[in-house]
Amino acid sequence: MTHHDHHHSHSHSHAGSVQMDNREKLKKLLEHWLSHNVDHAENYRKWAAIAREEGMEQAAAILEEAAELTISLNSKFSKAAESI
Repeated sequence: MTHHDHHHSHSHSHAGSVQMDNREKLKKLLEHWLSHNVDHAENYRKWAAIAREEGMEQAAAILEEAAELTISLNSKFSKAAESI
């Protein structure tokens, strides 16, 4: 009797469960980023006011612009959250 081995790899996907985990994680991340961006924008505006009081108009203007850009990112994060 001749003996020979058969090696068959067994593979299957857990994509469904991993995908749900990633979906929930992404939702939480987007919520965090939305909130975090608001906090950052408020801080930028606060420091823009301080810079303006100290006569640093250019820095103040740049910080105001950064605040606006940060808030504009939230529209993208909101759209991403809605698409999930």
